Amino acid sequence: QVQLVESGGGLVQAGGSLRLSCAASGNIFSSNIMGWYRQAPGKPRELVAIISDTSITNYADSVKGRFTISRDNAKNTIYLQMNTLKPEDTAVYYCRISSPRQNAWGRGTQVTVSS
Repeated sequence: QVQLVESGGGLVQAGGSLRLSCAASGNIFSSNIMGWYRQAPGKPRELVAIISDTSITNYADSVKGRFTISRDNAKNTIYLQMNTLKPEDTAVYYCRISSPRQNAWGRGTQVTVSS
């Protein structure tokens, strides 16, 4: 019922920047937490950053100071500004929405950071 579509991934050199977007559509419960997760080959999916409906945020230690999550509630869209990218940031990045009534994942967008 809820659909998430990520965009903005690509190939970038170390030290560069990318901005990811995730647009949610469907019957979206207003009180929700949305976030970005990533999964590198051979590794489990891990949390990158989350943001509440009131814009309270949390970040993984590995991205603090480099990544910024934000949201536009009117557009049901979240963003991830990724600066000072490192090769270890290479992964498929997934968008997630969670509320008492919904838990959905996007299909993911590939981010590749070259040395």
